[in-house]
Amino acid sequence: MALVDKAATVLIVEDDREMRSLLCDEFCGMGYQLREARNGDEAFLTVLQSVPDLILTDLRMPAGGDDYISRLRTIAPRCPIVVITAFGDATLKAHVVKAGANAYFDKPVRIADLKNCVQQLLHYERSRS
Repeated sequence: MALVDKAATVLIVEDDREMRSLLCDEFCGMGYQLREARNGDEAFLTVLQSVPDLILTDLRMPAGGDDYISRLRTIAPRCPIVVITAFGDATLKAHVVKAGANAYFDKPVRIADLKNCVQQLLHYERSRS
């Protein structure tokens, strides 16, 4: 019988309390260990303490933006980063991906698509380890 892997840790970064709560509810039900941050600075400090298995983050928030993605990438070079934003366009998406995001979603996001992306990224990272 195979041993069960420890639950993956997902950091959810979202300044909107209701959206953060919704995301936590959705991903908690999938068995992930969740950590939360309310803005880019809080996320950065959380990652400095312990790098999660994946970061799911809003982009337009205090201490956010594509430079925030670059800063996260410097301290967590192998951690998948999934960006969701309500204020995106093709140019922003290109900047964010260039800054180091693995995936990008516009809000409103289909939760099923987001969950599928997170599962795929976590599976890929674990298979590389």
